[in-house]
Amino acid sequence: MATYLDFENRIKQIDDDITHAKIKNDYEAVKILEKDLEKEIKKTYKNLSDYQKLQLARHPDRPYALDYIRILLKDYHEIHGDRAFRDDSAIVCFIGYIGEEKVVVIGEQKGRGTKYKLKRNFGMPNPEGYRKALRVAKMAEKFKLPVLFLIDTPGAYPGIGAEERGQSEAIARNLLELSRLNTPTISIVIGEGGSGGALAIGVSDRFAMMKYSIFSVISPEGCAAILWNDPSKQEQATKAMKITAEDLKQLNLIDDIIEEPKNGAHRDKHKAAENLGNYFLNELKKLKALPDEERMENRYKKIISVGSYKKQ
Repeated sequence: MATYLDFENRIKQIDDDITHAKIKNDYEAVKILEKDLEKEIKKTYKNLSDYQKLQLARHPDRPYALDYIRILLKDYHEIHGDRAFRDDSAIVCFIGYIGEEKVVVIGEQKGRGTKYKLKRNFGMPNPEGYRKALRVAKMAEKFKLPVLFLIDTPGAYPGIGAEERGQSEAIARNLLELSRLNTPTISIVIGEGGSGGALAIGVSDRFAMMKYSIFSVISPEGCAAILWNDPSKQEQATKAMKITAEDLKQLNLIDDIIEEPKNGAHRDKHKAAENLGNYFLNELKKLKALPDEERMENRYKKIISVGSYKKQ
């Protein structure tokens, strides 16, 4: 069963009408309704608010890292563990082929349904998850394999155990080590890019966002709670924080925006995966054409330019 958001009620109604018309074998009505649906989708998604884009980024049917991996990656093999404490299921690591390119894919996985949400810790990695990601990225560097990072987390896990095992140090270590990892790297926000949990696998040669994803230093609910002592003001906070792909592209904090199917990646996962895969292969081709020294220098310049501003 498809899940519809509040602003998609009219789309849901037309979808239901199409289903009923098909049951009645009224194909003339189906044709008319499908045209109406096309117009309604175009109208609805043409002027989405920032808060509606946040809802899409968190949509329960939105493709997660494993969805993209299973669609894009051929002959893949999963890599487990940080060789220090345990395997963190909130971070998934695979080696395989995208097209003809042998690659390593590292992603944050949320999980669907209560059982798998608990298994994946709702996509919130512990320090061992980030250490696993770094171990696998270092392996990719050793064998000269490009790395694709898929970012989708509300944030790093803030539990006592995670803090005891060095959560902040693990994130900081990844920022340092990934900044100087000598192999082509591309990071893509596929859903939520929350705080240090996203940054820990977000330092790369190219940083892109899916059209209806978000990237922020804190959740809008957290921001509203701090600024106004009222988490219900999340819609106001979402607009003020500038967390959408369009806002961040305008601020030069990301390199590119990857188009999604017209009514969101959750409605056509294969098309969304195709767009992501094509972007990755095109950018990888450009990166591989550069000498290592030039590519690393470009990455350095990009990193130190974050947060720069000009006085008006």
